Amino acid sequence: MSRHTSLKVSASMTGKRSVLTRGERITKMTTDKKFDAKKDKVLGIPKTLVGKA
Repeated sequence: MSRHTSLKVSASMTGKRSVLTRGERITKMTTDKKFDAKKDKVLGIPKTLVGKA
């Protein structure tokens, strides 16, 4: 059975992300020295906006 053409989602319709995922946030905060994996908890970290390209 095939999918109707009106139900297809193109890549351009996904939109722009406004915040990073948890893994990306931890990586960015670790490089900025705002997060230490040994003493800070992963849950409850602040949202980090996606930088402009």
